[in-house]
Amino acid sequence: MHIPPLDPNVAARKGFRESEERLKRFWTAAEAREGEGAQKGKWAVLLDGRSPKTPAGAPVVLPTQAAAQMVADEWAAQGEFLDPATMPTQRLAATAIDRVSQAREAVADEIAAYAGSDALCYPAEAPGSLVEQQAREWTPWLDWAARELGVRLEPSSGIVHRAQDPAAVARVRELALELDDFALTGLAALTPALGSAVLALAVQRGALSGEAAFDLSRLDEAFQEGQWGVDAENAERTASRRAEAVLIDRWMKAL
Repeated sequence: MHIPPLDPNVAARKGFRESEERLKRFWTAAEAREGEGAQKGKWAVLLDGRSPKTPAGAPVVLPTQAAAQMVADEWAAQGEFLDPATMPTQRLAATAIDRVSQAREAVADEIAAYAGSDALCYPAEAPGSLVEQQAREWTPWLDWAARELGVRLEPSSGIVHRAQDPAAVARVRELALELDDFALTGLAALTPALGSAVLALAVQRGALSGEAAFDLSRLDEAFQEGQWGVDAENAERTASRRAEAVLIDRWMKAL
């Protein structure tokens, strides 16, 4: 199951509703409120006391106050018309509630597949300065995955695919399935954004910030920019991707 990107340019075209109509603001105040009875310990997003709905019609209820407040803050910040491009955590919450909850095994399979071809296992062959930088900055995270997660991945030489130990890939799947629907949604969005299950798991576990993980994931790209420069369009795209990694890091911490 593919998790849609949180890039605002994509979100602006799709939103979290399958509609081209602009929805006018119909609420005054947005808040996060703890549930009662069977819902105690869970936090609902409320607009003037009523919960907004996901595309499938479910109320927006999250496992922590901090995560619910992130979503409520996005609703509170809206202007005269609703702008889905400015509501990435609402999109994450809706995806977790409507989709990931119904397809956890498939989502974990996709995350594990990235471990089978993790970006950290494919360093450049040249030039020497880039090879040295990648070895210096990537090897500690491969070592961390082996030590802390029980995920031992072996780097390849060059661009030729190297099959990883099935036990390591299976372990990544197991770690993904240990997460609740909301954290699993964040991991599923971050892993392809970084091209690395190792870096995404490091962010999810608080061992690495989203911004630092993003920078590690693009050492080759940054090296090329240093050699040849960067145009405005690429700079904008990079800034958007970095913002997505930072946002998902905040989401993980809030959970």
